[in-house]
Amino acid sequence: MLDQIHLLAAVTVLGVLEQAYFFLQVIYARRAFGVSPPKTSGPPEFERIFRAQVNSSEYFPIFLALLWQAGLFFHQGLAAALGLLYLYARYCYFMGYRASPSERLTPIYFSSGVLWILLGASALGILHFFLSHYLRINILQLLT
Repeated sequence: MLDQIHLLAAVTVLGVLEQAYFFLQVIYARRAFGVSPPKTSGPPEFERIFRAQVNSSEYFPIFLALLWQAGLFFHQGLAAALGLLYLYARYCYFMGYRASPSERLTPIYFSSGVLWILLGASALGILHFFLSHYLRINILQLLT
């Protein structure tokens, strides 16, 4: 069983480490710009770092759910590769947003596209499972 989920687990750990890095960047920004918790506003440089971290955190559960569904029901290797692309795009998003609000746009569109592909793979995989398990219809045989 572990050989069927090891890539997904590795991407999950990388994602958690990325989230931790983003959290640390907010802590460093708080110190650098003198913004004490619970304040969430301050200089624009701080606010961009804070928003980039919050936005990334908001999407992380969606990413994890789609990563694991696509990996379990569609293909582990494809889901893991897409997961790495997503994490890279999120890193580019964070760094871009940190520099300038306009620098976040391309990475956010790319990472959203990856999420849509993971959603499609998940839906196809789950549909195939339901059809084959409950209705005994094998889509793959019908297509060939």
